[in-house]
Amino acid sequence: MQRVRLNLDAPPRTVQAGVGLHGRTGAEDVFRLPDLWQLHLYDYEADLDVGGTRHAIRPGRVSLIPPDTEARFRYRGPSEHLYAHFRLGGTGAAHAVPVMRDAGPDRPRIAEALRRTVASPSTARADAEVWTLLWRLAELPPEEPAGPVADALAYVEANLPRPLAVPDIAAAVGLSHNHLTRLFRAATGTTVVAHIRRRRLERARHLLSESTLSIAAVAAAVGVPDLQAFNKACRRELGAAPREIRAAGRGSTG
Repeated sequence: MQRVRLNLDAPPRTVQAGVGLHGRTGAEDVFRLPDLWQLHLYDYEADLDVGGTRHAIRPGRVSLIPPDTEARFRYRGPSEHLYAHFRLGGTGAAHAVPVMRDAGPDRPRIAEALRRTVASPSTARADAEVWTLLWRLAELPPEEPAGPVADALAYVEANLPRPLAVPDIAAAVGLSHNHLTRLFRAATGTTVVAHIRRRRLERARHLLSESTLSIAAVAAAVGVPDLQAFNKACRRELGAAPREIRAAGRGSTG
């Protein structure tokens, strides 16, 4: 899932808030705001590319687009959303927030906060509303992928020791290769291949640190039976050779 990092120790500076109406004169908008964040609450269906990553817009979804990032909207007709453009300071603890997510049961409160921001006669009040809104988004529980993407994730977990090819995973969940690739990246912010590689190495780290399986058995258990390839993958992804990971794990429990 594509994420952005928000520094929320100081309030934002709200520059503009309003109701955007698009899709009446053209099916596509492409733009970037060099210095401003963009917060949108949607009430329509469309597609949005943020820095090259595609996201599905649905009613009740919220997006956060960082400054100087290209946003490409593809509309399916007249499309109306609430928005706020603001600046954020660059200090303090960073909170990772999805670029796009469903507001869920918080949708009415988020919508009301944005409407108050739009109607606020005071800049300080608008800043306070947006600040509260950003904290609410940062504290929403993580979304779990659903539908075919969830099925694909489960299939990968069940088959990590076996050869895994994207066309086979797509067939197992009833999608084409290209369709699964698009859905998977939109939902997780990464590719199917990168996810498989990450999960194999995460499982390898656990088995090397916590089990007495031989290194060869660990490699086979995570679907990388070639020891030379396994060694290279551990060094590349985990920063150490399998024996070093094992030694570090045992040392931490001694």
